[in-house]
Amino acid sequence: MNLKLISSSFSIGLCSLLWSATAFGQSVAPAPAAHASPQYSAQGTPAGAPQGGPVSYASVTQLNGLLGQLEATSKTTQADLTKLRIERWKTDASSKKQALGNVDSIQRNLQNALPEMLAQLRNAPEDLPATFKLYRNLDALYDVVGSVVESTGAFGSKDDFQALSNDLTSFEGTRKQLAERIENLAAAKEQEIVRLRTDLKTAQAAIPAAPPKKIVVDDNEPVKKPVVKKKPVVKKPATPAGTTPATAAPAQTPPAQPKQ
Repeated sequence: MNLKLISSSFSIGLCSLLWSATAFGQSVAPAPAAHASPQYSAQGTPAGAPQGGPVSYASVTQLNGLLGQLEATSKTTQADLTKLRIERWKTDASSKKQALGNVDSIQRNLQNALPEMLAQLRNAPEDLPATFKLYRNLDALYDVVGSVVESTGAFGSKDDFQALSNDLTSFEGTRKQLAERIENLAAAKEQEIVRLRTDLKTAQAAIPAAPPKKIVVDDNEPVKKPVVKKKPVVKKPATPAGTTPATAAPAQTPPAQPKQ
């Protein structure tokens, strides 16, 4: 059956993709645990969360709705996956093993990697790297869940197929909303950079240039002559009283030799 062959080959690559996304999410240092109902300040910033600046209330509200919808879809998907009876599917053992591996990867991602990403994003609502990491994880989840939905439609019951199809549609809707949020955040950050550059140039132009230093010369002030240092006089050592300085001894002449 062509659908069976396509599903098997397609799910092999997608399962490895989801495993990579799950490992990436688990390798990130665990973020502080998020509360069920975080308290926000008047500017919309979570209390006690480190932020580079105040976050608008509209931005936080949008993020809370998006993350709440994603958490609900995650719980529903996990429940629907546990209802699957893959061992009863009328297909070969290799296809069943591949489907079970996909289901296990999805469950581990929804239970471990995804909650950490949601907590990290709640602590930093407008952090672009954290937002994009969640989007990439959703992209991998959508592909692998889609593979399980396709296999369920070919070998499983209609009820299981319909339930997982609804979960897949919900994941797709959240992924699109997250992509729009990334685009809006990137545009806002770009506008902020342009504004800061303009403010910096304006501030630099407003600073007056320092005037040159002036040297005042007073003609009435007497000219100071340079001080000439005297050379120190070397004193001769004094001779003791009653003594005369030593004089050179006269040269002695040799005695005359007697004539022969």
